[in-house]
Amino acid sequence: MNFSKRITGMQSSPIRKLVPYAEAAKAQGKKVYHLNIGQPDIKTPPEFLDSIKNFAEDVIAYSTSHGSYELIDAMIGYYKGFNMTLQRKDLIVTNGGSEALLFAFQALCDPGDEVLVPEPFYANYNAFASSVNVKLVPITTKAKEGFHLPAKAEIMKKITPKTRSILFSNPGNPTGVIYTSEEIEMIADIALEKNIFVIADEVYREFVYDGLKYTSFGNIKRIEDRVIIIDSISKRYSACGARIGCILSRNDELMAQVMKLAQGRLCVPTLEQVGAVALYKTPKSYLDEVNKEYQGRRDILYSKMKQMPGVICEEPKGAFYVVANLPVDDAEKFVIWMLRDFHVNNETVMMAPAEGFYATPGLGKNEVRLAYVLKKEDLSKAMDIFKAGLAAYPGRV
Repeated sequence: MNFSKRITGMQSSPIRKLVPYAEAAKAQGKKVYHLNIGQPDIKTPPEFLDSIKNFAEDVIAYSTSHGSYELIDAMIGYYKGFNMTLQRKDLIVTNGGSEALLFAFQALCDPGDEVLVPEPFYANYNAFASSVNVKLVPITTKAKEGFHLPAKAEIMKKITPKTRSILFSNPGNPTGVIYTSEEIEMIADIALEKNIFVIADEVYREFVYDGLKYTSFGNIKRIEDRVIIIDSISKRYSACGARIGCILSRNDELMAQVMKLAQGRLCVPTLEQVGAVALYKTPKSYLDEVNKEYQGRRDILYSKMKQMPGVICEEPKGAFYVVANLPVDDAEKFVIWMLRDFHVNNETVMMAPAEGFYATPGLGKNEVRLAYVLKKEDLSKAMDIFKAGLAAYPGRV
């Protein structure tokens, strides 16, 4: 039997493809500290489940394709806190940020079109792009420069007649970079000059550390007709499994086109929308505490990594990830070895090989992404095991 070139050409998720090795380790009785996936361990606000338990309708009916107005209004209230004034027509509720991004690609791009994206980037961008035959064109960023953008001229060189958009994760996954207001303004200039869209993946908006200023593309008035914001409750409220996100744009024509896609998949689950309304009413103090907790976790991870001989990484300033260059022959082999062959007191660590976060062949081969999503005592122990494994690895260089 034959399968489509589209599906056979897609890469497996570098975040999830090594799960069988982790499952095998657990079957052997090992404890695995998961630093490979951005699954927070912080408790989801209880109001989410309480609101679902109090759902009193006799029938769980379809929601509208654009999402319930109660949820959309709650989202609009949330964005007011970031000086964004929106109307109902500017938002469509989606099945997580993933569907929102897929909708953006489908609405903007024909097969063979191109989207620029700073690399390393969230690996599933590849899956979304491949599924609609869109080519991701990398803007290479470097750890020694804090993964900040290159000069405008370098980015302009990559734009062709097939370029439809520039895609950003800000704060950055997997790098933890926070783009400066100057970088945001530079991208706005490029979008205007080249008449292209900006797709802004801003799901980590609350995770900004060290007092840095965060600038949303939603606050750049002069390009508001060409900005698409991708958002989600997954990380913000530690509700990854709820799968509630949204696509946001003040471009009425674009949103009318996206609505066709929303209608095609009927609706987002009704009960999760009920729960999400409650999340958007969560006091700001919850998010402040979460930010403080993650900054503390960042400090533990980074301080321990700086003590590891041969490891190169920059201090992440946002999200809850770091990309580290390791003194190993192959990061994927190292991760597999850690799961299959190494342990300390029957405990080991799982990371995500970073090669799959790049589009440029050969880059990231000896890098890993770590997610500091475990409570501090577990994270500290995991980093000590990581250090011991790195010292014992037979493929160390």
